[in-house]
Amino acid sequence: MWKKEDSKPEGGSGDPVNSATRSSIAASSSPATVGALPTSPRAAACISQGIRIKGEVTGSEDLFVDGIIEGKLNLANGSLTIGPNGHVKADVHAREVIVRGKIEGKVTGRDKVQLWSTGQVSGEVQTDRLAIEDGAQLRGKVEAGRQTNKPAEIKASVATAIGKTAERIAVNSGTAAD
Repeated sequence: MWKKEDSKPEGGSGDPVNSATRSSIAASSSPATVGALPTSPRAAACISQGIRIKGEVTGSEDLFVDGIIEGKLNLANGSLTIGPNGHVKADVHAREVIVRGKIEGKVTGRDKVQLWSTGQVSGEVQTDRLAIEDGAQLRGKVEAGRQTNKPAEIKASVATAIGKTAERIAVNSGTAAD
């Protein structure tokens, strides 16, 4: 049982008002509070839950979206993170795209696209590297990996390879008959 003699003296660090105040100040000033989501260290902008944007969003910095965006989203050299409450109905172009919420539209991540377990993408995804966590949903067309040759060059090299193979077969069959 609690006894008054066992309590700490008033005024010092045992004062309940001062302790509560200090802990709330520490909690509000620390960036890693309970339930906070990690964002990019360069995150310059945030569209929080409850914000809805219709139109075109452009920029070159990182962006965290936990609200709703409809239209076009273009971050030339930035990273786009869709939070768990974020819903984007747009064509997305960014250096890196991290999906924890929902995206509907064409997603172009120049370097990388990551789908977390809570992420949902409906549409086309085009990127060099694609990472999908267990539980994520992806519906649509995917083009992943670096393309070293252009499509016209690929067709030409395939046609050349087929022609050389046909020549070898003709030479080899003629040599074997002699």
